[in-house]
Amino acid sequence: MLINYQKANIYQKDGILVLKEVDFHVNEGEFIYIIGRVGAGKSTLLKTLYFELDIDEAEEAIVLNHDLRNMKRKYIPALRRQMGIIFQDFQLLADRTVRNNLRFVLKATGWKDQDEIDERIDDVLRDVEMLERADRFPHELSGGEQQRIAIARSILNNPKVIIADEPTGNLDIETARQIILLLRRITESGTAVVMTTHNTSLLQEYPGIVYRCINQRLEDITNNYNHMALYEEEEQGEDEDNAEEKKSYYSDREDLSI
Repeated sequence: MLINYQKANIYQKDGILVLKEVDFHVNEGEFIYIIGRVGAGKSTLLKTLYFELDIDEAEEAIVLNHDLRNMKRKYIPALRRQMGIIFQDFQLLADRTVRNNLRFVLKATGWKDQDEIDERIDDVLRDVEMLERADRFPHELSGGEQQRIAIARSILNNPKVIIADEPTGNLDIETARQIILLLRRITESGTAVVMTTHNTSLLQEYPGIVYRCINQRLEDITNNYNHMALYEEEEQGEDEDNAEEKKSYYSDREDLSI
């Protein structure tokens, strides 16, 4: 198991409790979605996975065989090299070409041999179908192309897990589909993917394990997600048919919005 949280309490840096008694598990090759409203704790949860936030209160809090409750900070750089991290805003270096963005990461993570560096860069760009863009600057790329480069960067060191915070948030739906397909293909090699998303329509097209942040809890809703999605479609239709009314039959039912 790559990640194992049991009864973990997750706090923001200011000490505010965001999620309590979290049970969360990630195994090799799994594709995991985390959904929930803005402010529900999705990004905060991810920050604990890549060690930006600490976990002190938990029965178990294991990431890549290290216990977060008593882990020394000196181990964090080595552990992060076993992860790929993807952000919604890409975070590419604007003053460097695609190739030099990737070269910078490899050198920063200990790669020395220039031929091996060039070969690895070509490999990952080929994987994301962006080899022909290697000498372009980020501003010369579309949003989807920049996200492909961000994915290429995330797999440079053959990570055990990729953590993606809203990787499709700034993309149109068709480009978002392409990014999801690319990430799913990566899991075929055994790398796990954990991603937050608001594009819940994609969950039905590309099923995976689904967790939801709601009311300071993290719920595994994989088994009943399809039922919930159908309910929400019906609820939306009801609201449209009764646009002049502020209340409907569903108003007193459990809030299943995501």
